[in-house]
Parts: sequence; structure tokens; C-alpha cells
Amino acid sequence: MSPKRIVLRFMAGTADRPIIYHLIKNYDLVVNILKARINPKKEGTMVLELQGEPEKYKLGLEYLRSQGISIQPLSQDVKRNENLCVHCGACTSVCPSGALFLERPEMTVKFDEDKCVVCHMCVKACPYKAMEVCF
Repeated sequence: MSPKRIVLRFMAGTADRPIIYHLIKNYDLVVNILKARINPKKEGTMVLELQGEPEKYKLGLEYLRSQGISIQPLSQDVKRNENLCVHCGACTSVCPSGALFLERPEMTVKFDEDKCVVCHMCVKACPYKAMEVCF
């Protein structure tokens, strides 16, 4: 099974538990943490790639939910508003993963959601507010 990128949202009281350890040990999943912002006893988010056998993957997600962690696909976090984008390319210069790029020779901005690591750099860089965070 190829890795799936997901966003985990931790509520207060869950950030101090060894949750990722249990995903690896108990469900034999391969975890690649792409980004994490979690403070002990505070809310937080983690972006990761998760890979494993389909049944164990499903059980791993059930375990996360049982721990009070919400799960969503990564692509739901950052979106490009086509109506606001003027294809200036400001976002492409700050995108560390190459998810935003200029397509040549048209010089139009393209967004590959599969490459996005939800760093939010594009949201800060876009002068037209075309890059949006969706919750």
C-alpha cells in the first residue's frame, strides 16, 4: 500500500501520550512525520504519511480515533481559490515541497495537493489571499 498523507488534530490531554509509538509497534505501520505542532497539554496538529497493510491501517486509524484524535486527508487543509489567483507566482518561490509551481510556457500557477505538506508558507506569501486554510 502506498503512503497516505493525513492530518491529525490533537485535543488537550492527548499530546503527552505515546500515540505514534503505538501506531508503529501495535499496528506495524510505517510513519513519516512531515510536520508537527503539538504542545504538551495543549491542542496540536501533525501531518504525516502513513503506510501499512490495509487491515492494519484501518485498525490504526480506529485506534487514533479512540484516543480522541480527529483525522482528515491532507488535501483538505490547504486550497487554492481559482477566482482570487492572478498567477503571480509569489507562492511558488516559498513552497518547500514543490506542490506549487509555474507551468511553462503559459506561466500559470499549478497546485499539486499530493505534494503539499501544509506548511502554510503559501498562505502567508500570497498577496491576493488565493491560498486558503480549510478546517
